[in-house]
Amino acid sequence: MQHFEGRVAVISGAGSGFGREFALFAAGLGMKVVLADIQQAPLDETLRLVAEKNAQGVGMLCDVSKGGDVEALAALAVKSFGGVNLLFNNAGVGSGGLVWENTVKDWEWVLGVNVWGVIHGVRVFTPLMLAQAKTEAGYEGHIVNTASMAGLLSPQLMGAYNVSKHAVVALSETLYHDLGAVQGGPDAAQRVVDCSVLCPAFVPTGISQSHRARPADLLNDIAPTESMKLAQTMTNKAVSSGKLSAADVARITFEAIREQRFYILTHPKIMATVQMRLDDIAALQNPRDPFGMKESVRPDLTATGTAGGSR
Repeated sequence: MQHFEGRVAVISGAGSGFGREFALFAAGLGMKVVLADIQQAPLDETLRLVAEKNAQGVGMLCDVSKGGDVEALAALAVKSFGGVNLLFNNAGVGSGGLVWENTVKDWEWVLGVNVWGVIHGVRVFTPLMLAQAKTEAGYEGHIVNTASMAGLLSPQLMGAYNVSKHAVVALSETLYHDLGAVQGGPDAAQRVVDCSVLCPAFVPTGISQSHRARPADLLNDIAPTESMKLAQTMTNKAVSSGKLSAADVARITFEAIREQRFYILTHPKIMATVQMRLDDIAALQNPRDPFGMKESVRPDLTATGTAGGSR
């Protein structure tokens, strides 16, 4: 996708973090934006900031885990601006702790937003974009699914999140190949509708506080375990210490869209750990510690008595 001005971007999770910065970057390029978030006040603030850039924007409350909400988002894009060119399946939440201590509600919440949200976005918008490509001369379309480096690695105390982001990477890779199958193969020139997967590491966003928007029916009715508390502390520290900003990630992402680059990896230093995992798989050896190269962040629960616990 090379041309942005006057075209339409749809962004979920637009009330903060990457979503807000995607919206502002798109607005700066002269795009029209259709914004979705599960919270009204942050969504309104992003719309205000978009308007300050003299860009057109509309928004709606949207729970991406619900297919009907995502279908309504697509209908809003068509009604407001005639369709969509650029889709960011970006809404995401996080939950930590020992993998066996995550509750059913933890799994339902994380997988509902992080996985089903992307599934619904792909399911609803891809046919719309392919149909536009057949009828609009010069049409360009692109889908960006927000995963994480946790989609390429499997760090401790991040089980539900890891699972969800690995699923997004797998879904995105399959989407890439499926789009090629209906558009003549991997030749970039033939891919009028293309896609990317975004895999950032820790960036100062609101992801570590995403529990504030957790639906009431998915709140836990028991106290967090020691591993959950430790995971929250680690995530807060890691996110707040991130060197890249959400605005940096937005800039990098739009550069990748222009270049038709599928993998968008914002923190190249972590690639050594990704390579270590690939080497372990290729050698059929037991997985090494993903935090092995950063001893300072390795979690230690041996003194808490959690080792034998269950839920």
